[in-house]
Amino acid sequence: MVDAPASKSNRRVWYGPTDSVALKLLAIAGLLYLFLLSITLLGASFKLFGSGFAETIFHATSNPIVGLVIGVLATAIIQSSSTTTSIIVGLVASGVLSFESAIPMVMGANIGTSITNIIVSMGHISRRGEFRRAFCGSMLHDIFNVCAVAVLLPLEIYFGLIQKTAWLLEGLFVGFGGLKFGSPLKAVTEPVAHEILHLSGDSGWIGVAVALLLLFVALRYIVKVLRSLVLARVEKFFQRFIFRTPALGFILGAAITVLVQSSSITTSIVVPLLGAGVITTRQIYPYLLGANVGTTITAFLAAFVTGSPDAVSVAFAHLTFNVYGIAVFWPLKSIPIFLAEKLSDLTLKSRLVPLIYIVVVFFITPGVIIFFME
Repeated sequence: MVDAPASKSNRRVWYGPTDSVALKLLAIAGLLYLFLLSITLLGASFKLFGSGFAETIFHATSNPIVGLVIGVLATAIIQSSSTTTSIIVGLVASGVLSFESAIPMVMGANIGTSITNIIVSMGHISRRGEFRRAFCGSMLHDIFNVCAVAVLLPLEIYFGLIQKTAWLLEGLFVGFGGLKFGSPLKAVTEPVAHEILHLSGDSGWIGVAVALLLLFVALRYIVKVLRSLVLARVEKFFQRFIFRTPALGFILGAAITVLVQSSSITTSIVVPLLGAGVITTRQIYPYLLGANVGTTITAFLAAFVTGSPDAVSVAFAHLTFNVYGIAVFWPLKSIPIFLAEKLSDLTLKSRLVPLIYIVVVFFITPGVIIFFME
């Protein structure tokens, strides 16, 4: 007796969610290549400008305060510290920007990235209690970064604390042969970068424009694809397994940021949970610190492809700044939490406080400092 053919409903389907995940992973691989190519192209393009252009950049960023606010302003405009730090790494690798000048800019990028959280918190503006809680959580990230800069920037200016630590780590890293990792990456990106420059007539400006376009597109869509893969599962995980210990929160924040390549997304997804009162400000504090550490992976990716010791030092400086900041303000967590709560109390008097804060802190203040100290 011959078995009847299986009905369509009983046949095993070999396409669907699994294929979708495979395609997304292929897309991530392609976008990651574009990201690495953009860094190589950026460095090669800046080298075409010559020493005069480099001297102009050095002069503009020789003041650490100016470098800091450039980092704040650039990241607030781009809304991505990953993009800002990647550009900084490219500038350092090409010799246009000094490692010393890059450190305050990286600090500024940490401050600027928290603008996204504050904007997200404004989605709760119609409900006063929710708005206060959401704004408090979004401000906690920014205030931690500001507090870390307030302590570490003077130590960096007078003692070179971050610079020396980054150099030490970079030296150990080279000793273990870590920079050799950059060679195969360079081998697959450098020929394409040189071909793009050749087609542009060896124009540095066109090269920079193409590099920045590739950088923005790659990071934007890497985040979007990773978000579609990871975020839905993460939100369900939050509901079932809510920050049971500070260490777990820290690890979770770092891991999710590495996965989605965006600390803005990692920190923004907890803002609605704060507004709803599902979690507290104290519970998310370690999670935010973990996100700060996780976001440094992008600078390392960018640095590895350049093969430049100074570029790798910038990545270590980014990591070192966050680690030192955590070492100081995890034990002293009451300070940033108190400041965030007091600032969020102002929303009970006026709901324009977040908007005023964004305009003054992220745009007007950096603009004034750059204008008068340039």
